[in-house]
Amino acid sequence: MNTSAGEITIPGQVRVNPLRDAAAAHNLDWLRAHGMLRDAEAERHYDRWNIPQLAAVSFPDAGLADLCLAVDQCAFYFLFDDQFDADLGMLPAEVTRVCAPLITTLHTGRSPEKPSPVESAFADLWRRESQGMSPRWRARAAHHWEGYFSAHPNEALGRRTLHTDDYPSRAAYMVLRRGASGVDTVLDMVERILGEIPATIFHNPQVTLMRQLAGDAPAVNNDVYSYPKEAPRGDVYNLAVILQHERQCGLDEAFALVHGDAIRMVDEFYRLNELIPELCVSLGLTPSETEATLRYREGLADWMRGYFTWEASTIRYRPEGALPLDQPNYLEELL
Repeated sequence: MNTSAGEITIPGQVRVNPLRDAAAAHNLDWLRAHGMLRDAEAERHYDRWNIPQLAAVSFPDAGLADLCLAVDQCAFYFLFDDQFDADLGMLPAEVTRVCAPLITTLHTGRSPEKPSPVESAFADLWRRESQGMSPRWRARAAHHWEGYFSAHPNEALGRRTLHTDDYPSRAAYMVLRRGASGVDTVLDMVERILGEIPATIFHNPQVTLMRQLAGDAPAVNNDVYSYPKEAPRGDVYNLAVILQHERQCGLDEAFALVHGDAIRMVDEFYRLNELIPELCVSLGLTPSETEATLRYREGLADWMRGYFTWEASTIRYRPEGALPLDQPNYLEELL
């Protein structure tokens, strides 16, 4: 496993979905149609992030419709999340107001009469994502999206508190990070694309832990890459920042600790991964249920492998991809 310069190499081959370019063209049309990209300069900057590549390496076996959905979802995360990297991100009540209509859409399927770009885009995302899925999958996915949107006002509350030097514990940070990263909604897409798995295996403690590790490892390691983007703006919701405060250590040591955690998570994932076939037998899964479960575990691995690969190459987390500190850290105002 290569661990140099914050990079993590997941066992197995990185595969790129051959439909990437078609999905990329769709994504630009979709973002423009919903008002998520309006300015030519914003579009140029967005294009350099290479979001279609993230979806293509994370979901290498997806058909075109599913890959388009995955690209659009990835784009939504980044463009929406960046909206709070300015003064708004310090106002919990205002962030709650922004997120409330999106949560309502989850449960009604409707967006406001005059939707903002993010409200319009999310209504379309949720319609396409939930179509044809089982009631239990839709309920779980809605719960995860609700958690994602609800994490943003709580993150804003934390930012305001942290300016009094009251830093959260690592455990408290991880709870919020899991929600704010939206990773549970990404992992729901694994089932959306590769097929649902039985409730018995989904809620098995071993599989639950694998899913948590597949979400936490990329989220934790991202704090190394996003540190230059976040720290200069005073955003302390970064594990490297918290560890510097908690351990009273330098930045290099904090990076090593964060990176080491991510590596241990990946190693534990693969230890549990080897036990899945035996678990399917022990739980009495049918051949088709076993096949779906084996696809699911590979889908989790594809997600980690794809994210780590994209993260190491995208300009989004490099100095040349950063916006000036005297400007809001978003491409366009979308709320």
